[in-house]
Amino acid sequence: MNETSCSVHDPVPPQDAALIEQRVEDHLTVHSRALTGLFLLALFSALHLGRVIFLPMAIALLLAVLFAPLLRRLKQWHIPEPVGAAVLLGLFVTGLVYGVSRLAEPAAEWSTKVPVALRTVEYNIQAFKKSMQDVTKATEILSKATALDEAKKVQQVEVKGEAWPIKVFSLTGDLMIGLATTVMLVYFLLSSGDLFLQKLVKVLPRLRDKKRAVEIVRNIEEQLFRYLFTVTGINLALGTAVGLAMHLLGMPNPILWGAMAALLTFIPYIGHIFGIVVVMLVAALTFDDLGEMFLVGGVYWGLAILEGSFASPMILGQRLESNPVVLILAVMFWSWIWGVGGALLAVPLLVAFKIMCDHLEPLRSIGEFLGK
Repeated sequence: MNETSCSVHDPVPPQDAALIEQRVEDHLTVHSRALTGLFLLALFSALHLGRVIFLPMAIALLLAVLFAPLLRRLKQWHIPEPVGAAVLLGLFVTGLVYGVSRLAEPAAEWSTKVPVALRTVEYNIQAFKKSMQDVTKATEILSKATALDEAKKVQQVEVKGEAWPIKVFSLTGDLMIGLATTVMLVYFLLSSGDLFLQKLVKVLPRLRDKKRAVEIVRNIEEQLFRYLFTVTGINLALGTAVGLAMHLLGMPNPILWGAMAALLTFIPYIGHIFGIVVVMLVAALTFDDLGEMFLVGGVYWGLAILEGSFASPMILGQRLESNPVVLILAVMFWSWIWGVGGALLAVPLLVAFKIMCDHLEPLRSIGEFLGK
């Protein structure tokens, strides 16, 4: 009886204790990863379902970072932050509304002609093939062209009835609400100044942590501003070059295609492909020669290659470049989350996350993975 009692109270051997501890640690690790996965799934679902709220918030945060240095400069000129924020946003909204009002009508007009352009390209390619194979079928091709002309008119009326170009290029009610929400958020973020940073500093207990937090926030803000400002400048330069090239090639509405190129450049790779297809379709409706259509697309493609392979890497530098595979995955992911707006914000959000990871010790491995 005593021996049994003693054996019950004997200490666990070190080997068994280490094994039990390892099993408990493995169990907790699996449990923690499962909870993390469920949390991320719930977070992404919330972002997708609440895109009406979260998309303006993301745009507002990026615009606040972009305007923050300008606001500090106005503050040095003894202009209060609420007044400076109102001035900056007033100029921004005025320029945005003016640009959209100038480009919305021609964009909607050309978008209704997309089905006609597709039929025209198909016809031109078929005509080219048939002329190379058998010249005697010219009469049959002309008869098909007459039928295509009638189909073009019918198709154009049908597309106007669907009104999908208006959803893309006009200021609908949802876009107006989103714009108003974004402007208000940007105004309050800018007019509050460093309020959130001051709150963060007050929450941290030690002076060393306070200094570190201020340093990290300022570095992230500085690098993100530099990236957004530089990328916006590069995209505007590419848009100007594309618009000028379209003008020299005799394309109608060259300013529209330049603005489209500048906007689509925010979407890596996919944006350029979409832009090339659009200008080639417009060229198919504008010119009779199939070679001119490919010339327009080739010029756009050449300018895009110069921007993506030389200008952006040289100006941005290796530090802010991202892995091409990660870029494509980010565009696909944020397109699913927030649609077209998510595709446009995918790269800035990815770069912002990478900059944050580079400044936080536990996340530096993730930042290294996201880099090029």
